[in-house]
Amino acid sequence: MYRREPMLFRRVLVIAITSLCSVAVPLTATAQKKRQHIGIRGVYGTIPLELTERGKTLADYGINAVFTSSRGLTTARVALMKKHGALVFAEFNTMHVAGFVKDRPDAAPVGSDGEVCPAPRGWQGVCPTHPGYRKFRMDEFRRVLADYEIDGIWLDYHHSHASWERAEPDMPDTCFCERCVAQFARETSTNLPGVAPPQRNAVILEKHNDAWVQWRCDVFTDWVREFRAIIEQTRPQALLGTFHCPWTDSECNGALRKKLAIDLKAQAEYVDVFSIMPYHARLGHHNDPAWISRQTAWLGKYLGIQGKPGERHKIWPIVQLSDWGEEVPADQVRSVLDHGTRLPATGVMVFNWGSLRRQREKADEMTAFYRAIVP
Repeated sequence: MYRREPMLFRRVLVIAITSLCSVAVPLTATAQKKRQHIGIRGVYGTIPLELTERGKTLADYGINAVFTSSRGLTTARVALMKKHGALVFAEFNTMHVAGFVKDRPDAAPVGSDGEVCPAPRGWQGVCPTHPGYRKFRMDEFRRVLADYEIDGIWLDYHHSHASWERAEPDMPDTCFCERCVAQFARETSTNLPGVAPPQRNAVILEKHNDAWVQWRCDVFTDWVREFRAIIEQTRPQALLGTFHCPWTDSECNGALRKKLAIDLKAQAEYVDVFSIMPYHARLGHHNDPAWISRQTAWLGKYLGIQGKPGERHKIWPIVQLSDWGEEVPADQVRSVLDHGTRLPATGVMVFNWGSLRRQREKADEMTAFYRAIVP
């Protein structure tokens, strides 16, 4: 088990650690109560430059962390956020650079029928064993860490060729390209029949499905292992986080592993922070914000994370305030944040500032909640 204790955790959670006694925040706590266990109050998306105008600081809004795309980072923007006392975390796209597939068709995921699999609902993934694509992403990951003084980097879209961020997910079985199938057979010592791809792939799914699922998960986990190694070489004090599907291990017939190839327990050897994505309005729970804390509680139990000081792993959910799917009304904001900040969570961020900046009432509700829970 990877047991590095990042210095950044001690710095990020110093307020929580010094304030926290033996009293945990009960699940029935109101939005107005202090939450000493919450060390991160963040926004995700566009860097909130407008909040730094008119003599205001991010702290005036209760914000102490910004999560933004690695593509939008500049040295000046990172320095400005740090000047305002905010930690800066970069989101990094791992498996969803569609332009790469356009230029290199051999990187397109292949379905069980032996043909290139169309992008499900327009979501274009990439074959996880394509060596050129992997090098392309690892090189960019290293560059971002080297060029910017960020406090951490979060993996995004780190799953198979599937569109799960919707009430009715579209998750085809992939990738059955000749490279993937040959690697699977070699690494698992599986003997496959010398028949046409559709028939051979049917055999894999019917007779070797457990081995196939585990092998796919292992491929994606190995990417995480390499990301961690790059952090250790380039910016060892940075945290490694991951944005991931909020389902339990049994929802959608075990799709977290079987379809998306996400093995959270295996990735925990390398990941510091799990940012579960319980987008309640987008995923069919628009009238049930409590679903957020139920999913987070499951994740904590599944990974053995309680939200106690000194734990190596952390859970920082990203919760939905933007109107994506169903509307998130302003009078629901505090309830969403209430459930997003319950233990075992020790941090939270909102999705996403790019739209909230134009919805003043919701933005005001968010900042009022953040200010109220500051220890």
